[in-house]
Amino acid sequence: MKKLIKKAHKNNGIITISWHPDNPKTNKSSWDTTSTVKQILRGGSLHNKYKNWLKKVANFMKGLKNFIGPQVPIVFRPLHEMNGNWFWWGATSCTPDEYKRLWRETVYILKDDYNVHNLLYLYSPNTLNSEEEFLKFYPGDEYVDILGLDIYQKGTFEEFTTILNRDLAVLKKVASQKNKLFALSETGYDMLKGKPKWWTEVLHKGISNSGIAWALFWRNAWMNHYFVPYKGQETSANFKEFKKLSDILFLEDIKKVK
Repeated sequence: MKKLIKKAHKNNGIITISWHPDNPKTNKSSWDTTSTVKQILRGGSLHNKYKNWLKKVANFMKGLKNFIGPQVPIVFRPLHEMNGNWFWWGATSCTPDEYKRLWRETVYILKDDYNVHNLLYLYSPNTLNSEEEFLKFYPGDEYVDILGLDIYQKGTFEEFTTILNRDLAVLKKVASQKNKLFALSETGYDMLKGKPKWWTEVLHKGISNSGIAWALFWRNAWMNHYFVPYKGQETSANFKEFKKLSDILFLEDIKKVK
């Protein structure tokens, strides 16, 4: 990871890191929804364990300075998609107030206890349909630097475009009120099947004129789990067309902007 971050930083790229911590109560994965937030809050039986896990995060972040040079700015996206029900910090495993406390304490511990100051904290719910839902778990302006949304291709292609338009409009409204940058913090269509022009006819229609600072596509892990086309994949030619659109900026385009 440090080598990839070094390469991206050298090329003036935006570096984002999400965090999928195991469940501190069960030591199972992030997707184990056993309720645990109350126990890891300050005063809880698992608080010290969680704090030690954050120390590992802090050591990694601060270690970038020695590996790369000056402090590297990192967009840090912990505890994301909290309005869903698939993570142990999600809506069915803790209350909004407990989540807000967890976020604030996480920021306090990293900043005050471990002296980590190169992070920009990104708050990113999953697909929603209202300003109220976006803010339901929001911990407060002083604990968040950037606003985001995670929205994946679900249902029909037309429905996905509609959802993007609707939810990104909500995101833009909230970000404008709070004077914060905003981004499509996770998106994509797994394996990109059945729509050769998905990039220009589906995605672009959803994000065009939305005001987002960037769109992050999920990983290309293996041949049956990928979100950006490889050479010869059925959307690869259209991906090149997408890249050439005037409002789509890749890294070499950003370098030309003054």
